[in-house]
Amino acid sequence: MDRTLGFYIVQFLTGLADASALFLVACGLSLIFGVSRIVNLAHGSFYMVGAYVAYYLIGFFSEGGCAFWAGIVLAAVVVGLIGVGIEVLLLRRLYGAPELFMLFATFGVVLIMQDLSRWLFGAEDLLGPRAPGLAGSVNIRGTLLPQYDLALILIAPLILGVLWLLLNRTRWGILVRAATEDREMSDALGVNQTRLFTSVFFLGSFLAGLGGAIQLPKGGANLLMDLNTIAEAFVVVVVGGMGSIPGAYLAAVIIGELGSFGVLVFPESTLVLMFLVMAVVLVIRPHGLLGQAGAGAHVAFRAAEAVLQPASKKLKLLGLACLVLILVMPVLVGTFQLVLLTEIALFALASMSLYFMMGPGGMVSFGHAAFFGGGAYAAALLVHYLQTPMELAVLLAPLLVGLLALIIGWFCVRLSGVYMAMLTLAFAQICWSIVFQWGEVTGGDDGLLSIWPSQWASDKIVFYYLTMILSIGGILVLRYFIFTPFGYTMRACRDSALRVDSIGINLARHQCLAFAVAGVFAGLAGGLYVFSKGSVFPDEMAIPRSFDFLFMVLLGGVETLFGPIAGAAAFTWLHDQISRTDFWQLILGCIFVLLVVAFPQGIVGSINVRWGRFFANQNH
Repeated sequence: MDRTLGFYIVQFLTGLADASALFLVACGLSLIFGVSRIVNLAHGSFYMVGAYVAYYLIGFFSEGGCAFWAGIVLAAVVVGLIGVGIEVLLLRRLYGAPELFMLFATFGVVLIMQDLSRWLFGAEDLLGPRAPGLAGSVNIRGTLLPQYDLALILIAPLILGVLWLLLNRTRWGILVRAATEDREMSDALGVNQTRLFTSVFFLGSFLAGLGGAIQLPKGGANLLMDLNTIAEAFVVVVVGGMGSIPGAYLAAVIIGELGSFGVLVFPESTLVLMFLVMAVVLVIRPHGLLGQAGAGAHVAFRAAEAVLQPASKKLKLLGLACLVLILVMPVLVGTFQLVLLTEIALFALASMSLYFMMGPGGMVSFGHAAFFGGGAYAAALLVHYLQTPMELAVLLAPLLVGLLALIIGWFCVRLSGVYMAMLTLAFAQICWSIVFQWGEVTGGDDGLLSIWPSQWASDKIVFYYLTMILSIGGILVLRYFIFTPFGYTMRACRDSALRVDSIGINLARHQCLAFAVAGVFAGLAGGLYVFSKGSVFPDEMAIPRSFDFLFMVLLGGVETLFGPIAGAAAFTWLHDQISRTDFWQLILGCIFVLLVVAFPQGIVGSINVRWGRFFANQNH
């Protein structure tokens, strides 16, 4: 009995220790968001770099307790200065742009820092050094607990106390809280926003670097730390409440304990448990446990609200020319290029379905891969288990995904802004974990193989024409919907929810239907995609695929309906060309950053501005 009690006590303390590093990176992310409204995807990269820099600084200094802790603190300072450099050189140029463009820019920074870290520190995992004086264990009723875990348990509350004093007992802290509550008012009162943003970015980056450095003796340093940590950090920030430091600590403890005990109770739920908790919290308490109502909802991630008008005659002629070019393309290019064009068409349809939610609907999804990958898996499962013909599978898959999107949308439309986006991410991760861990049905990590088209469509040219007909047809249907009464109502719901409600329009119902329509066409793209590849894997439902679609829309431009198509073509072509080279992520990240700075309106949006709006928000 004593030994069992000791085991559970150690598990509880281990959860608290795991929560410490997670709290540091999450509270830094929360600080930066609270003041600057930047959803900083690069925050996980700061965490990773902190671990690497601490490893080399500790090795550089002479051995001893002072050297170890000096290396930890100096590594955090170095990361803080890196954060300042990124804020000054890049993000400061984008403060007037929509929040989605900053998201795009920080993703470019993630790619750049990933390859730079591989070049500087190597691809091998590094085993962290032991903390001097804390290398042993404590025996708790027959179960051993590392002494360093006890140090971590004390560090997090200590940092929380220091932050509370800093934010509540200093002039700087008062300015930070004022900017968090009402940034426009603090600016009107003469607060130097530039210096304030830079100082907050330094502190937030410092805390992320400190989190990576202090976990070094427990977890070491590796190149997967950035993306693995940023997902957990976002969950902590959203569950605790955007901008709430105490909320971040409470949520970190909850997530840490769930990870510690969840593996004992539900071993197969470890990949999805925290996202399931986030979904439950957001449905019950939309602004998080300790967050203030509206703290994240006011960041609506709205697409630019340009007036959508019917296409001009010039644009229609250009569209006709593009259709003729698509028809003759098999004569002009080889098989590989046809496969690439097929992929571009499918991604363009999926991106257009996301734009349908983002532009007219004003709803941003971080989990659109759930619908694309859901269509791919629905078609694959129908073929694999029921021997369904390709034609019927391509018809049924979008309908099944549309039903899934309607269910997800019913929960998500209760929220807005960051909270809605994060709830879509939570549902997408739940779907991903199901296909990843339910190996007996979905094949798990091995996927489902040998999902080929019907014999009549097995030829690459025939399948190319089939894909083009369905993809272009789907895009045109989506464009048509935007100019129906339903489409106009969607835009009204986006522009003024209160006014729409006052005239008797059911806002939630229209937004749910928008989810369903987007899900149907994303599912159609996914259902065709699995037959083009002959297989499907869980990666098609993972977070990177969702952000691929989001960046395709941003790359093309959110001011125009042609943007998602141009963005999908540019993104897919760039990825195909650059991925063949070493350090391709560095090159792609630099291109992303350059495009955001030089062409903040996207490819098509910039053409509109510079060439007399030839595309004129080409619609219908």
